Amino acid sequence: MIALGKFNKLKIAKAEGRIVFFDGGELGDIQLLPADAPKDCKVGDELNIFVYFAGKEKLQGTTRLPFAQVDDIAYLKCVSESHAGAFLDWGLAKDLLLPFSEQTSKAVEGRYYLVKIFLDEDNLIAASMMLEDFVEDEGFYFKEGQQVDLLIAHETDLGMKAIINNEYWGVLYKNEIFQKLRIGQKTKGYIKKIRKDNKIDLVLQIEKYVEKVDSVTEKILGKLKSQGGTMLITDKSSPDDIYKAFGVSKKVFKQSVGGLYKKRLISISKEGISLIEPSE
Repeated sequence: MIALGKFNKLKIAKAEGRIVFFDGGELGDIQLLPADAPKDCKVGDELNIFVYFAGKEKLQGTTRLPFAQVDDIAYLKCVSESHAGAFLDWGLAKDLLLPFSEQTSKAVEGRYYLVKIFLDEDNLIAASMMLEDFVEDEGFYFKEGQQVDLLIAHETDLGMKAIINNEYWGVLYKNEIFQKLRIGQKTKGYIKKIRKDNKIDLVLQIEKYVEKVDSVTEKILGKLKSQGGTMLITDKSSPDDIYKAFGVSKKVFKQSVGGLYKKRLISISKEGISLIEPSE
């Protein structure tokens, strides 16, 4: 069964000069243009090709890698407009249609839009800005600490909303974001918590506390020694200042400082942290 809008491993069924064809079963022959055909390919060779309809009845194959495939959500640039809608650049010679009926606001040439790529009722590949029709609010099968693929969607009062594995909404809270994020950015993240309403909280880093605390403890001692035994950053400093200085969350930093304080290696005051010199 051919998966439209995705890559398929298919054998060359026939060739007419430099144009080769694959057997698309009930869908008919799939044509691969000479520009996409590897040199010296022949009948019987197996290729990994992306399959789509170049027209309502013409199946096309390409070895080129599009920016996204069917079922993906992607951040794509509008490159033209027509009576049918807008067209998006998705990395192939034939641009991707964003119909008027799938636009939440009029797409404007030159701007980028977050869209779901899907097969319409005619098996043609199209894009939709109506993400709420495709992305679920509630997740059930995730586990806390599980690594997932994230696509940054938009900013909210709480932080940033992200799409998990092209399927679910999640939230990254602003007080736990220690790096710049942009709309359309793809990154790895982790399930922090599944709330009682089954909505999902996310984090970008999972703290491995023992390893992190030990590492940060050494960094704190090193910084104190290099600065004459004092530093202004304390466990009361802002999460941003702590992350800029040590690359960790405030929680890990406080644990590291607490460990040094219990060992009587440092003293803490409103002015900062000081290294305690060992008594002779």
